[in-house]
Amino acid sequence: MKVTVVGAGNVGASCAEYIAMKKIASEVVILDIKNGLAEGKALDLFQTSTTLGFNTEITGVTNDYSATSDSDVVVITSGIPRKLGMTREELIGTNAGIVKDVSNKILNYSPDAIIVVVSNPMDTMTYLTLKSTGLLKSKVIGMGGALDSSRFKTYLSQALNKPPNDIHAMVIGGHGDTTMIPLIRLATYNGLPVSDFLNKTDLDKVSKDTMVGGASLTKLLGTSAWYAPGASVSYLVDSILNNQRRIIPCSVLLEGEYGLKDICIGVPCIIGSKGIESIVELKLNQDELDLFNKSSNSVKVMNQSLDL
Repeated sequence: MKVTVVGAGNVGASCAEYIAMKKIASEVVILDIKNGLAEGKALDLFQTSTTLGFNTEITGVTNDYSATSDSDVVVITSGIPRKLGMTREELIGTNAGIVKDVSNKILNYSPDAIIVVVSNPMDTMTYLTLKSTGLLKSKVIGMGGALDSSRFKTYLSQALNKPPNDIHAMVIGGHGDTTMIPLIRLATYNGLPVSDFLNKTDLDKVSKDTMVGGASLTKLLGTSAWYAPGASVSYLVDSILNNQRRIIPCSVLLEGEYGLKDICIGVPCIIGSKGIESIVELKLNQDELDLFNKSSNSVKVMNQSLDL
């Protein structure tokens, strides 16, 4: 199986690293526009194979899309990262042109590829990719919900002082500081509601910390995070290439589900070898529905900035 990662920055390199280390694909290609960057990072990663015990072939190329031929999955991380004080929405002007160009070039060499969009603002970039390529909705996946959910589970783990892998929780809605919706009501610790262990004040703090999880890291790092995004991408790619059929919150085109149409937004999906196999419709209560509709309205407003 072959995976191409477009963008050799911190996020792209992290994606390639985890996909190789976890032996998800037999071949990983990293592509970037900066001369030598992808080649250098690929070689550096490949030199860890003997000490880390993987045999994934890793190559890097500068703007050579022919090297990406016959990719099964293509991960688009390219675009400018979020800087301190920037919102994801402020990236739309620059990143829209980059993502549109990249996705169409990729399909010239890998017309059957499933595209995973990481570039921000992610829901809008997912929608742009889908509309500009004409691909089936099942083949264009925005990965934001997977990342947001991992942060949600981490904050719950810290509040509970319990192992993170014993916690099950998800975030739906837009991949933005004010649009994501941590579903506290459905979060569990080993099958038991987290509300059995945490009071409302604690749960409200977990939700708030989750929503600003990316911004908090940007403040600390001076740029976007990369370890957790890379791990979230590898988790998603693993479910595709190995047909794991995991339920993962992803940004996907809705065509009547949740009462919405013509929008890409985060909802739980079953992810397998065909990409998005199905959308899981949760039974949201009225408060959750109100938040979801508010989130979708914000995403739709952002989509209006696109030149389609």
